[in-house]
Amino acid sequence: MAPDRLGSVSKPRISKRIAAIAESATLKVDAKAKALQAEGKAVISYAAGEPDFPTPHHIVEAAVVAARDPKNHRYTPAVGLPELREAIAIKTKADSGTEIAASQVVVTNGGKQAVYQAFAVLLDPGDEVLLPSPYWTTYPEAIALAGGKTVEVFAGSDQNYLVTVEQLEAARTSKTKALLLCSPSNPTGSVYSKEQIKAIGEWALSNEIWVISDEIYQNVIYDGKRAYSVTEVVPAMKDLTIMVNGVAKSYAMTGWRLGWMAGPQDAMKAAANLQSHLSSNVNNIAQRAALAALTGPQDEIKAMVDAFDRRRHLAVSELGKISNWLAPMPEGAFYVYSDVTGLLGKSWGGKTINTSLELCDYILDTAEVALVPGEAFGPSGYVRMSYALGDAQITEGIQRLQKLFN
Repeated sequence: MAPDRLGSVSKPRISKRIAAIAESATLKVDAKAKALQAEGKAVISYAAGEPDFPTPHHIVEAAVVAARDPKNHRYTPAVGLPELREAIAIKTKADSGTEIAASQVVVTNGGKQAVYQAFAVLLDPGDEVLLPSPYWTTYPEAIALAGGKTVEVFAGSDQNYLVTVEQLEAARTSKTKALLLCSPSNPTGSVYSKEQIKAIGEWALSNEIWVISDEIYQNVIYDGKRAYSVTEVVPAMKDLTIMVNGVAKSYAMTGWRLGWMAGPQDAMKAAANLQSHLSSNVNNIAQRAALAALTGPQDEIKAMVDAFDRRRHLAVSELGKISNWLAPMPEGAFYVYSDVTGLLGKSWGGKTINTSLELCDYILDTAEVALVPGEAFGPSGYVRMSYALGDAQITEGIQRLQKLFN
């Protein structure tokens, strides 16, 4: 920075707090893949974390009707439409096994805003958050913006990417304020069992640690399994848990930006106050669409999950044909998180590749396949592949990898 005309050092144009935010790795990879596609290259991208299906017709029609109704052209309560908050409370009882009042719900601009607000409400500068790794790329940035410190707790493929109470206890300090729990997980697709959730919940309760429970993928789950909420298995945790959720993943509504958070009255009151200054109400058209999603027919949702189920088997089966590529079968969400440590430290294309970031660059440049490297979610040595795309693309892309590494 150069001195100004008064001799003092000029101030930075961008705040240190904002400048420190890391770019979203998943969006970066997806943008690069789309740019290459626009150049005419036959890139197959497994980077985006969104369903490839259109939003169900009855939801879209509800939005069209809502857009024509003048009452939706005006401000509504910052916390969300009363009827939508009531529908969310009913869903929370049905899917999270937890009874809450509509007054304990704050409707947000996507699940991402709910995550940010949960950390903002709970954390003071220096508070620590235990973050099971691999993790969704936004969590550490949200924690940092709220003044907190991320403490990563890593579980590798040998643990099916699921942390244990013993690991959490080893990472706990007097500054530990919260634990982020995401099941089914982005990026791994792993799901904690009822027994594991119970053990973690009892540990959190005994240490008065808050749990931020990201349940956005709770309805995208396979083999008759169920995603258990800590508030269901350990009811006393209701006073120390903020659940975040939304319609994006289950209803193919990523672009509608409609999420919510639910928790104790004092935490939700604080979140509502924050949101009243930050954004006021979520747009009313999206709220009416979300109401139709939650209260309307669920047939198309089941059909989407059935398609994802078929695709995960296809993806894991084909990935299993690649030497030194370990792909555990995901139990939920729509990602395969592969262990590629067996491919590192070797020469590929005449160059020694030591990290999963370098590996993904090599794959994109050579095979025109876009994957997200493990560095976006924690340690190197892993890659995330979304199977939220057509069967033909899944097969074609993985067959390119087979030719590259076999």
